[in-house]
Amino acid sequence: MYRLGLSRARIAELVRAEPATVGYHLVIARRQDPGLEPAHEAATVTRAGPSPTALARMEEIITWITGEGRLPRDRSEDKGERSMARWLSERRREAADATLDPVYRDGLSRVPGWEGNPRAAADEARWHDRFAQLVDFRAEGNDWPRHHDYASEQEHALGVWIHTQRYKHRRGDLDPVRVRLLDDAVPGWRTGRTGLPRRFRTVGPLKMRVYRK
Repeated sequence: MYRLGLSRARIAELVRAEPATVGYHLVIARRQDPGLEPAHEAATVTRAGPSPTALARMEEIITWITGEGRLPRDRSEDKGERSMARWLSERRREAADATLDPVYRDGLSRVPGWEGNPRAAADEARWHDRFAQLVDFRAEGNDWPRHHDYASEQEHALGVWIHTQRYKHRRGDLDPVRVRLLDDAVPGWRTGRTGLPRRFRTVGPLKMRVYRK
């Protein structure tokens, strides 16, 4: 934001920090990047791009994406997330029309793949939907879902999905970000069920195995 011409006080206001704290970090940044101060001065004189409010909105969305590890979905149940998805959609349209403001272009460069094609975005959204469903499924006290010998269509869908994640992980094809999300939210997903299949039962004091056809 400083490079784009915003003052220390304005940056402090936007990020809700003390001006002195912002100033401290700017001192360090100027030492590391001698071109920062000239860029700030030039932008102060010539800047006619997005307003400070618009820049704050961009930073808010980038922070959300960084925290969630994904792009916002336009079909989310959350109104705020849908609003962010529409904002990004507008920026994609401008980028396609070669009318995207350089300030937006530089800011969004911190979000790899934000210009991604609709199919990739849809695939990403489906993955996170299934992930959320699995978290809820386990939180309800259920064992790991099965992709065969399942009790419901929901269990079948989740069983197929988590089986695919395990397969990709063993091959080294599963995105590290997704691995981390699974590890944090549903520990034990890599191995799943470790007991006997449901068709085996223990009967009587002799603990005999009975096969149920």
